[in-house]
Amino acid sequence: MKGPLSRALLAAGLNVIDVAAQLSVDPKTVNRWLDGRLPYPRHRATLAHLTGWAERDLWPGIDARQQAEPNPHEVITVYSQRCSVPPETWRRLLERAKHKIDILGYSSLFLAEDAGAQAILRAKARSGVRIRLALGDPHGAHIAQRSADEGVAGMMAARIVNALALIKPLTEEPGVSLRLHDTVLYNSIYRSDDELMVNTHLYACPASRTPVIHLRRSGHDGMAATYLASFERVWTESYDSRAHQMSRSQTSATPTSG
Repeated sequence: MKGPLSRALLAAGLNVIDVAAQLSVDPKTVNRWLDGRLPYPRHRATLAHLTGWAERDLWPGIDARQQAEPNPHEVITVYSQRCSVPPETWRRLLERAKHKIDILGYSSLFLAEDAGAQAILRAKARSGVRIRLALGDPHGAHIAQRSADEGVAGMMAARIVNALALIKPLTEEPGVSLRLHDTVLYNSIYRSDDELMVNTHLYACPASRTPVIHLRRSGHDGMAATYLASFERVWTESYDSRAHQMSRSQTSATPTSG
């Protein structure tokens, strides 16, 4: 006998391929759901919307199943503004890293200017912690637009150039990778293993004046996992800073005719 999800999809005129495309998942994942596996919360909400069925009807007994699963709180604390986060909090976050440190921002100049934070990052790199830094391309179109949005045309590029100069010694350490990106950055992300500090961005408002959410990842789904996936997408689309600088230097050195 078909389960509620199968009946709901059939009634809505949806097949496995349709659902997989709508939710950006593999059809095999949809088949597992049809066989009884409980989808992640975000997928359950979408399936309920697509079928018009309530979640409790699609997955009878879901409340009991959720109570049986661990559900630790991910949000540790929220700061009203980044400038209200004590420097010691950022340093302790970095100090707790045992395996990975990821930083995504436009300039992250406040960390680049923090000698204590830079010393911790160098020590972590030398101890074998993998460090990935994704900063804005000072020549990027979106960086220029962000400066214009904040009413400080050209300032963002200058801050990035300053930050890159300050972290240059760090980037020469083994295990440290630096990439440049030109994306519309909705959040800056500072990751230390399973802990994250997410600096939200608002239109025409400096990042130092916007909220910061301190998270701890509790599994493969949830807020922290969503932000980490976003970091990976930006990282994949970014380019190695050394190769980029070398390319620009070669271009500048190429003689022109006439």
